[in-house]
Amino acid sequence: MNKLHEKVRLIFLPFLLIAAGFILLYSFLNWLLLIQSGLVSLKEDIVNFWLPFLLPWIPALIWLRPRIKLLKFKKDNGSFALLFIATLLIALPTILAQQYLETATGKLTRLDNTGQLDQARPTKYYSLNEYYIDKSQAGIRAVSTVSGKYNRDLNFAMYVTLPILVSAADTAGTETVCWLGKKYSETISNKISDAEKNEKYKLFAERVQTEFDSTDFSRFSYLEKAGNTDDHDEFDKAIQSSPVAAGKAPIVLLPRQGAFADRNGSMPAWILLAFGGGLVAWFLLLLLFKFDEAALNKFRQGIRTSDPDTHEFFSLFIPKQGFFVTPVIINLNIIMYLAMVVGGLGLISFRAYDLLNWGGNYRPVTTQGQWWRLLSSVFLHGGLLHLLANMAGLLFAGFFLEPLLGRFRFALIYLVTGILASAASIWWHPATVSIGASGAIFGLDGLLLALLLLKAFSKTLGKPLLISTAVFVGYNLLMGLTGGVDNAAHIGGLVSGFLIGCLLAPGLRRQSAQHHTGKADGTTSYFS
Repeated sequence: MNKLHEKVRLIFLPFLLIAAGFILLYSFLNWLLLIQSGLVSLKEDIVNFWLPFLLPWIPALIWLRPRIKLLKFKKDNGSFALLFIATLLIALPTILAQQYLETATGKLTRLDNTGQLDQARPTKYYSLNEYYIDKSQAGIRAVSTVSGKYNRDLNFAMYVTLPILVSAADTAGTETVCWLGKKYSETISNKISDAEKNEKYKLFAERVQTEFDSTDFSRFSYLEKAGNTDDHDEFDKAIQSSPVAAGKAPIVLLPRQGAFADRNGSMPAWILLAFGGGLVAWFLLLLLFKFDEAALNKFRQGIRTSDPDTHEFFSLFIPKQGFFVTPVIINLNIIMYLAMVVGGLGLISFRAYDLLNWGGNYRPVTTQGQWWRLLSSVFLHGGLLHLLANMAGLLFAGFFLEPLLGRFRFALIYLVTGILASAASIWWHPATVSIGASGAIFGLDGLLLALLLLKAFSKTLGKPLLISTAVFVGYNLLMGLTGGVDNAAHIGGLVSGFLIGCLLAPGLRRQSAQHHTGKADGTTSYFS
């Protein structure tokens, strides 16, 4: 029982305090800075999902991880797995709380008609006594996006906006600022042929037209003001296609059915269930592990040991001797990604026209004098997963190549192969927005393959490194054949890097041989 008591005191209660404190603090800041005062403007999916999912790692790493490491695990990654579970148990009720906060704090403003919107205090919900939905002046925007692993899904979306007028008499050329929004969507496989995609889209458009014609859009209980979302951005673009779009910022209202009092549903119960269930799950998990007595005794004596795993992870982002340029490039890519997130472009994925505006590579624009896009596109990514995958690949190649090549040559080859990969992309694709560091990374992989084949590395390291690099390159090229991946840039980078490697290999072999011969202490070098 003493051990159980110590688990409760040292690990369970800190988790309880961290979870409750994070949920309350984050919800309060969301309400104060975004909902109540509007001092901060971020996309709702970032505020309501991604930040609650990612931020719990901070208090968990600082206060919970040292206590989790007091437990004994059969596998080395056991403490990390338990920490990951802890962050999820904190994140889930936090995410649910933000969804509840958004609906629960929204007030309903009752108006006679849309003409009173300018005089009324802005709220989230509205009801109207007099209104006319003008289907004849609808604005329409069609959007296609890809999603899923290796862009396996193709998503069709049709955004329709209809003017909300006071009466039918207002339809004669009146500029409108208040619109009803309706989104239609469908997802198909992105691996089918272009002809099949076109046929699927045709059927989707016909279905939307049929539903639109048969829908009575005047039947709603109340209206919800569209939040700061990607859908709102698309609704705004749909409005601009209508002949009665006004110059001022439009107001998009979404129809809602049912009683206003029921808008929260059973969300409070779900929040309590998620929080209470998380506490029970955490308690039961702690029962599965015993204390590491040596670590526990040190903790009791106030001896705090450093965390080598965390230190090693953060050291990857710090330039140092022999590994300087790789962290700099990684940091530049992360900074560019974060700037796009702060700019309101999204978090998990960015849209093609936003990427183009930020410097994406696009033949009709690049070849009209904006050749700088061949380089700027190398530091842009389509979203979080795209960034993480490419930075992992860069880390792998940089670890082996930068110490061998030196700072200047490594940086120059990265930039040159990146530019050549971008050039190959616009040569192959007539109208595709191309972005990402993968072309330059394939350039480094091509260079690595050439140096391995031409024996610039030691025999001990050469064979396993050659196999792993070849498997990585082959796998990614094969995945590129499934669609949604810029294989032209990959091949352009790979070939250019391989040719550069063939030119450099003899000199690097001589350099490494001289270095190896000059070693008097008997140590072994990776390069020979």
